[in-house]
Amino acid sequence: MLDLDSMSKDDLENLLKDVQKALASVEKRRRAEARAAAEEAAKQFGLSLTDVLGGDKGAGKNPPKYRNPDNPDQTWNGRGRQPNWLKERLANGETFEDLRI
Repeated sequence: MLDLDSMSKDDLENLLKDVQKALASVEKRRRAEARAAAEEAAKQFGLSLTDVLGGDKGAGKNPPKYRNPDNPDQTWNGRGRQPNWLKERLANGETFEDLRI
């Protein structure tokens, strides 16, 4: 077990960045696994996932490209001002690719 009390501030900040990256990676992997399972379930009925979900109706001209792993309701389409949640994650060492949907 890590002795957090004996770690320097820099070490703790680096550890926090590593943990945030690992959490984002786990979330990304879980989403991919869930999507694959949903596609397989739809396939058993002779449908695609797009068929089941109703296609791209309502997706709009600029669908979101990035999602906050801590709050999936927070998204950004890559246009306009970057939301604060995105700025904070980028400042903590995450990349756009880490947050891509």
